[in-house]
Parts: sequence; C-alpha cells; structure tokens
Amino acid sequence: MALVETRSIDYIPLAERKGEVRHLWPVWFMGDAHLATLATGAISVAGGLDLFWSGLAVIGGCVLGTILMALHCSQGPHLGLPQMIQSRPQFGYMGALLVWIVALITYIGFNALNQSLAASTVKELVGLPEGPTIVAFAGVAAVVAGAGYDFIHTAQRTLAYLMLAVLAVYTAGLFTMVDLGKLLQPGPFMPTLFLIQFFASAGYQLSWSIYVSDYSRYLPREVGIRASFLWTFCGAFIGGTWMMLVGAFAGAAFANADIVVALRHSADAMYGGFGVIMLVSSFLGMITITSLNLYGASLTLLSVVDSITPIRLGIASRMIALAVVLATSLALSLAMGGNVLHGLEAFLGVLVYLFTPWTAINLADFFFVRKGHYSIRAMFMADGIYGRWNWRGLTSYAVGFTAMIPFFKTELYVGPVAKALGGADISMLIGLPVSAAVYLLLCRSLDLAAELAQIPALDRNLETEPVR
Repeated sequence: MALVETRSIDYIPLAERKGEVRHLWPVWFMGDAHLATLATGAISVAGGLDLFWSGLAVIGGCVLGTILMALHCSQGPHLGLPQMIQSRPQFGYMGALLVWIVALITYIGFNALNQSLAASTVKELVGLPEGPTIVAFAGVAAVVAGAGYDFIHTAQRTLAYLMLAVLAVYTAGLFTMVDLGKLLQPGPFMPTLFLIQFFASAGYQLSWSIYVSDYSRYLPREVGIRASFLWTFCGAFIGGTWMMLVGAFAGAAFANADIVVALRHSADAMYGGFGVIMLVSSFLGMITITSLNLYGASLTLLSVVDSITPIRLGIASRMIALAVVLATSLALSLAMGGNVLHGLEAFLGVLVYLFTPWTAINLADFFFVRKGHYSIRAMFMADGIYGRWNWRGLTSYAVGFTAMIPFFKTELYVGPVAKALGGADISMLIGLPVSAAVYLLLCRSLDLAAELAQIPALDRNLETEPVR
C-alpha cells in the first residue's frame, strides 16, 4: 500500500491497477454506516409517520438511489478516471463545470453536517465543546483524505468489521427491548411524509454517485461492470438501509430526543453501557466518510480549476485543493446553527433536484449512447472531440430540470402539481426519464462512427505517456 497517493484526476494506467472488486463492499457499507445516515432515516418519524411506513419508505428509497449509484461505480474500472471528469463527454470541457460546482456544494454541505453531528456525539459522550471538536475531527479526516485511495480503502475495510458486529448486536437487542409487533403496527398512511422519507433516502444514496467511481478507478478493467455494480449495490444498500432503519427505530422509540441522544438511550436500554459503543463506532465511521467527501471534493475542485486553466496534476495540486475544501467546510460547520436534522432534510431535497438530470444523462450516455467507448485523452482537451460546450447534455439537463419544477416542494417554493398532490414531491420520478429521453433523442444526430474512428489515434500510447 502506498503511504500517500501520488495521482489526482489523471488517468490510472492498467499497469497501476490493483485491488479486488469485493473490496467495494466495505467501502460503501461503511460509507453509509454512520450518524448522518442514521439522521436521514429519522426524518419521517420525527415528522409523525409511524415506524412501519417509515421503514417501507426507507427501503424503497434506498433501492432506487443505490441502483443508480452502483451503476455509476461500474464506470470506474472501465475508464480509470474520477467520476466528475467522466461528465465532459456529455456536457463538454467547460459545460461540465455546471455539474462540478453542484458537486462541490454537495461535498462541502455534507461535511458541514457530518462535522456538526460528530461534535454533537462527542458532546454527548464526554461533554467537550463543539467548536474545538469540529476542528479536531476535520483535521483527522483530512489526514486520511491526504493519504488517499489506498489508505481510505484500508480504513473502510477495517471499520466495516467493527460496524457489522455493533449493528448486529443492536438489531438483536431490538427483540429484547420492545414489542416489535406493536411498534410495527401500521398506522395512518401519510403520503407526504412517506414521499419525503422515500426521496430523502433515494437522494442520500444518489448523492454518492458524484464520486463513487473515484473509489473503483484503480481496479483492474477486467473486473467488469456486473461485478463492480453488484458489490457496490450490496454494500451501500445494506449499510444505508440498515443504518436508516436504526435511525427510524431510535427516533420512534425516543421521539422527544435528539437523534444522537436517541441512539444512545435506545442502545443503553438494550444493554447497559452499549450506547457508548454504538456512538463511538458510528463516530469512527463519520471520520472516514468525511475523508471520502474531502478526497472527492479535492478532485472535483481540481477538475474545476483545470477546466479554467490547465494545471500540473499530482500530489501537490491535490493537497492544495484538499486544504481549500477543508477550510470551506470548516467555516460552514462552525457557523451552522439550528436543527441539523431539519437542515439535512432540506439539503437532501435540493440534491434530488440537482443530481437527477445529471445521473440520467451520464448513465444514458455510458450505457446506451457511447456504450463505454470514450477517448481518455480527449477528456483533457479543451478543443477535443467532446467540445467545450456540449449542447445535447446541457439542453437535456435544462429540460429535465424544468420538467421537475412543477413537482418541487421546498420551503421557498411549492409547485402546482405538488400542491395538487397534497404536498407530495415526486419530481425525481419525472426528472429521470425526461432527462434521459431528451438526451437519447438529441444523440440520434451524433456521428458516433466518426467519433469512434478518432479514438485509437487520440489514445495511442495512453498506457505509457501522461494524458497531458
């Protein structure tokens, strides 16, 4: 294992590919096995929906979001590139900035939430003030992110065993603590709360899509799309669903408590002192997921800067980008006040709107239009075959996003269809097919044969010479 990763957003040559596809399972199991996921599962319970309907919404939302996320992961071994760079063929060398800026906001927002939840956990455990805790927590996460790909994978595998054991003990304790039959008795169906939870869960899982292939790009190409999809889906779905259901249960059992306090009290009610173990293990998971976010954010920031002015790729540029995103997320989390859970609900709602068109276009292009055939070098050329601005992708994004607007439900705006549905938000189910359909239609005029004919010459000596 390399002590510090030397690459950044550049192509990973086949000679440097390593690892086993099964290692994707612990990366994405632990990616979900922490307190932010727990809080996501408690959103509808906190609003008054019973545990039965909340649980169904969690499971359904996780299925939808994780399928899309795992499909993106399968692109990593095939292309050997970070996820965001792969958006250039659909949106253009400069046009991809639209997606990358949204991704940067996502990373920074999630880290601000994670750091605030981590500080709440430490305050609950040992009473330390939140400000210094946020700084220390972010510093540790930055060290892991700085070490890079190999270290993050190793940390996730190690913690996955711990978290599996802790979650198994907690789940077993449910049967000794409460009458699950009574707690799971279906109450009144509240469609608005059900859909809020469904799409919060789906949006949470979908949000991994912006960097999921960052953690599969070093795998050998021969692992294939099917294997990388299945290992990623199983890890993320099990970790996400399990942790969200724990959050829903804790929120239902201790309705008046903060989610961190609720988790501790529910675990202590099962076994004396187990609440501390539950919080500590969840806290460790938050360190590594914050590291993933910092790492992905640094690669995305490099992609943004590289589009504006080409830069020298490598460890130095990655460290500078890491310092910038660390400082930004720290400033936001230190300034954050109010109800973190309420902020998380609103944040996830915005993510669904912004990433739904992108994920539909990116997957449609990879699986149905270009079918995995891309020029790696052209993705780093401002005036290459993919152009500076790809009108097909940008138009499809605009149409898909616009089609979703009548279905929006936010604090600032409620669309007419959402009003007619009693406040239910089904915009994701509109944006996905509309964006994909428009993109596929517009790509019928794309001269793929001419594009494919140029790839062999463009990517000659790809394995032995730098992409730039």
